[in-house]
Amino acid sequence: MTPTSPDDMEKFGLRGLASLAKMEQNEKTTFAIGQDVNLLGLDLSSDSQILVNMASPWAETSRSDVEPAFSIPESIRAENVHPPPEPCDLKISSFSDETLFYIFYMKPRDTLQEYAARELVARNWRYHKDIQVWLTKDSNVEPVLISQDVEKGVYIFFDPHNWEKIKKEFLLHYSSVQA
Repeated sequence: MTPTSPDDMEKFGLRGLASLAKMEQNEKTTFAIGQDVNLLGLDLSSDSQILVNMASPWAETSRSDVEPAFSIPESIRAENVHPPPEPCDLKISSFSDETLFYIFYMKPRDTLQEYAARELVARNWRYHKDIQVWLTKDSNVEPVLISQDVEKGVYIFFDPHNWEKIKKEFLLHYSSVQA
């Protein structure tokens, strides 16, 4: 291996490129540093396309070949297609409480969980933020108002661990319940 002189190395660096740029324009310099676009006679200040039928200099097809002319058949136009199936929120009102609880607890961070929670609230169930369970008032027993934001009554709790409804007397703070 023979050592190369600094002059040989510099001709392939920035100094070599600078000297090449100063040379007369020919095939060699055009290949090395490219073509000056301003010398091509194109209107570069215009917003319109320079070439309408060329997608890229590297593309094997022209732009006109990329998107062929087409028409949509009448049989598949939007107005002739069957309507989409009913959204879940329309059918969810027919589900039992247990099914709604299943959806709520088994589909966390899903839109189905949100739909189930909305339906449970519509059925007078409330989510207790502190003990993290759903509860509703027992319709047979009227709660007693203790203060402006606390009441005592009989409530039905849904226990997600045992998957059952439990009735018990409870002191409810309104601030702990998510409406």
